[in-house]
Amino acid sequence: MHTEGHDGPDATALRREYYDEVASRYWKRPATEAEIDEGLTNDGVELLTPPTGQFLVARFEGRPAGCGGVLLLDGERAELTRVFLRPSFRGLGGAGALLRALEEAAAELGARRMVLNTRLDLIEARTLYTRHGYAEIPAYCEGPYMEIWYGKELGARQGVPGNGDMA
Repeated sequence: MHTEGHDGPDATALRREYYDEVASRYWKRPATEAEIDEGLTNDGVELLTPPTGQFLVARFEGRPAGCGGVLLLDGERAELTRVFLRPSFRGLGGAGALLRALEEAAAELGARRMVLNTRLDLIEARTLYTRHGYAEIPAYCEGPYMEIWYGKELGARQGVPGNGDMA
């Protein structure tokens, strides 16, 4: 995984694809370019830089394959956010490698626990999280697209190991 600025060309393209996918699934229609622009405006991504967070770009054979971020919430917890893998790279073990790299980034920032929120309709994401040791927790925040919350103690080696092809 590579630490890259959230505003670099690969990171920007991945963030746009992420928002397009989750918004289009929610609205049950393709998101427009204007809706994607609006969704990314003032979304807080600038906090995904040390000391408040980190943004990673996953690459497969040199090509940008996915991204994700961690945001420190307090002295103990980091929030997993914007986890995305391009469809053509899914099923190769990269999502697990990306999660592990994000967990390591959170630990390096001082977090001892990772938390996240997601929607119930994002079944693939929920399956990924539970497969890698995340368990449902009580809500720690509120918002219109938050329907289920997960947490995991960092350093816990649970879940299915990936094949490590993502770097």
